[in-house]
Amino acid sequence: MSDEWFARPVLTGRYVRLEPLSLDHVDGLYEASKEPSIWTWKSEYQPDSVDAMRDWVRKALDGCQRRLRLPWAQIDAVTGEVAGSTSYYEIAPHDRGLCIGHTWLGARWQRTGCNTESKLLLLQRAFDDLGAIRVGWHTHIRNERSRAAIERLGASFEGIHRKHRVLADGSFRDTAAYAMTDDDWPEASKALRAKLR
Repeated sequence: MSDEWFARPVLTGRYVRLEPLSLDHVDGLYEASKEPSIWTWKSEYQPDSVDAMRDWVRKALDGCQRRLRLPWAQIDAVTGEVAGSTSYYEIAPHDRGLCIGHTWLGARWQRTGCNTESKLLLLQRAFDDLGAIRVGWHTHIRNERSRAAIERLGASFEGIHRKHRVLADGSFRDTAAYAMTDDDWPEASKALRAKLR
């Protein structure tokens, strides 16, 4: 059971396809990442070259190797372009829980259904395939857009983790924590499918 929790299958929807992140995605990720506002609330600096994006991908893959993170590339299912990235992290098979995060989308794909469908695919895998009982999210306390997006998924606000992360510039991040449980999932699943229709 545990090994299945660390697999990265291709997950396909109508708007987005999630492929296991690889170095093959570097050029597309760099093109998608050029809007500075994407990186405002991230823990890392915006990659300013293809080489910097390659380092970003290598870091994500290193986390994958160490079972700390499972990164996917978000691919536009219509055009085949790389639109961004997302991950599972804090993966705990024994406790039947994980978090979704390290998510970003290029500006062109924001508010298009890509993010909603990407989360639906990841939630379906977590709850329906893996038997998760809890999925969590963490975001900067001041990132109102991210917080609203998480709440639209049907997740519940659970509190603030003070000084939870050290950001790239050395400042501290207070983190807003959210979660969805298997009890919430049936209703959330219906609502997300209705949004995508």
